[in-house]
Amino acid sequence: MFELSIKDDFGAAHRIVNYPGKCNNLHGHNWIVEAVVYGKELDELGMLVDFKKLKKALKEILAELDHHYLNELPAFTEENPSAENLAAYIYHKLEQHENIINKCRVKFVKIWETQNSAALYYEEA
Repeated sequence: MFELSIKDDFGAAHRIVNYPGKCNNLHGHNWIVEAVVYGKELDELGMLVDFKKLKKALKEILAELDHHYLNELPAFTEENPSAENLAAYIYHKLEQHENIINKCRVKFVKIWETQNSAALYYEEA
């Protein structure tokens, strides 16, 4: 089994609606996202998936979030854009991306909202 890991970042504002504290107020983070993919089969070049294609896929997904008020995005009108929900959102978008699908599987997405606080999303096999 092979595993690849990449990181990228984006800046965005959000609020956790009905949170009993400061997070109920509009505030922003410089989010850091780590994505890990895995698989058994390497291509003719000996790669699971080209890092360049993997990074491009994550960058495209994060561009949809970057410099936005996350609560106003369609994906988060019904649920809070918490770190947990953001990790799940990015995971599902990445697993369906044309650069990933049929090449490897997403193992997990981890997102830090501060350097000391992160949420990780994965699905059981």
